[in-house]
Amino acid sequence: MPRLEVGDTAPDFTLPAADGSEVSLSDFRGQRVVVYFYPAAMTPGCTTQACDFRDSLAALQGAGLQVLGISPDKPEKLATFVEKESLNFPLLSDADKSIMTEWGAFGEKKNYGRVVQGVIRSTVVVDADGTAELAQYNVKATGHVARLRRQLGIDAD
Repeated sequence: MPRLEVGDTAPDFTLPAADGSEVSLSDFRGQRVVVYFYPAAMTPGCTTQACDFRDSLAALQGAGLQVLGISPDKPEKLATFVEKESLNFPLLSDADKSIMTEWGAFGEKKNYGRVVQGVIRSTVVVDADGTAELAQYNVKATGHVARLRRQLGIDAD
């Protein structure tokens, strides 16, 4: 399964959002975007990660970064997640996992020592020209946003 690497062109997408709109990566051309992929809304690890992005959004935006979260959840479940956790950035639904597959965020992974097919928790930072400036796969939910901020040189709030 191919994964994006630094310097690769990030594949464009248009996906339904939690609020019922459609969001395209190309909508953000000219801006830097953190695109992160997570397995399932309202699970402990995914909630931790989403809340970390929520709590860091002002600092990320201050550094010129937008955030998009993508999971295979249906928009209705994402809307519940957004409301329950007061999330302040778009969550997008990739129900057929085609975008995740194209970005290298779906495929074989180890889960409790067994090889399974699933969502690979991943983060890609896309630069203003649509090129991957950072690509991380198999990231841990806890502490990931803080590490990402350090790597991008974004100070704590």
